[in-house]
Amino acid sequence: MDFRTTVERAERLKQLHVDHKPLVLPTVWDVWSARTAAAAGFPALTIGSHPLADSRGAEDQEGQTFEEVLAAVRPIIAAVDVPVSVDLESGYGQKPADLVAGLIEAGGVGLNIEDTVHSEGGRVRSTQEHASYVAGLRAAADDAGVPVWVNGRTDLFAHAENPSAVLDEVIERLRALEQAGADSVYPVKIQDDDELLAAVTAAVAVPVNTTAHPVKHDLERFRRLGVGRITYGPLLQIALTDAMKDMLKPWAPSS
Repeated sequence: MDFRTTVERAERLKQLHVDHKPLVLPTVWDVWSARTAAAAGFPALTIGSHPLADSRGAEDQEGQTFEEVLAAVRPIIAAVDVPVSVDLESGYGQKPADLVAGLIEAGGVGLNIEDTVHSEGGRVRSTQEHASYVAGLRAAADDAGVPVWVNGRTDLFAHAENPSAVLDEVIERLRALEQAGADSVYPVKIQDDDELLAAVTAAVAVPVNTTAHPVKHDLERFRRLGVGRITYGPLLQIALTDAMKDMLKPWAPSS
């Protein structure tokens, strides 16, 4: 993909976040799923690390190298005419400038970055460390001349025994990510908690991303709670897995 097209797609992704409240970005993992979602009418997509890994027989949580991920996402991005964001986990040990350079070269115009560092035993970055990494991504994108959409994820709720107990810490982290240049923030594992979703959406000025299940969740509920961006994580692939099993079961040999 040429540089001009990449810039145009990045600008389009940014505008879509303004035009849609919330913006729903189906999470895809191969050319087929990307083309199917685009044909269904979605104006932008995300590639999820978990479903991508599953489709390639690899492990999530950086079970692939950055080079392997780029090789996998390049044909997916090239197969559709809509902006595509890529889940880059915690960065695969890359410096922010190298992460952004690889993403742009592959044609990606958005990224998701989390604070659980899988290459270092699953430790969680401090608030300042994660904000600094996001600031590095923002600076690298600006230097490259591509307005890459940065979705700053935190796993603090996911790691907490009692998610409500870490709300203040999460809000502090989300605000730090916003100040560092994140275009949206993504506190995972609270998609079924109205109170926590409402609290985080009220705490920041940028869109809040939530995970959703394409069948079990309600779009209007997320809109009412102030959610600005919706992705499916592995849940779309899981839903399709369930549907495929149901379709195939009558054809399977009886035991």
